Amino acid sequence: MNPTERIDRMIASLTDWRGKTLGGVRKIILGVDPEIIEEWKWRGVPVWYRAGMICTGETYKSIVKLTFANGAALEDPAGLFNSSLEGNTRRAIDFHEDDKINEHALKNLLRAAIAYNQTKAKKKLSTRSRAKPSDRKRR
Repeated sequence: MNPTERIDRMIASLTDWRGKTLGGVRKIILGVDPEIIEEWKWRGVPVWYRAGMICTGETYKSIVKLTFANGAALEDPAGLFNSSLEGNTRRAIDFHEDDKINEHALKNLLRAAIAYNQTKAKKKLSTRSRAKPSDRKRR
């Protein structure tokens, strides 16, 4: 079973509000950029990538958590991040049963995460291409 099928199955198995919420968030994520890739990691966690990890989607008894891998580096003018605020890298959004998803703000945050990943990837590539041949590891 591929990652998309596993995520489909997971969402279908969540017959309460969490399945609907995770399904809605997933639809928003995949709608932001056609090059986003879904993965299935860590024994059952959906993960979305574009030029690096964007975020994970986890479900718990009372929340659906969307954790942004580099959330601390992102501007969040709408104040969506409401969890994992003390760390230096990650930030998360905890969705509760009656929460309304601010789709516009979430899309902006996802686009910012992709842009951040692309900038990091370009910097890595630039650093590698500037290295002298003698500085590169031989294989």
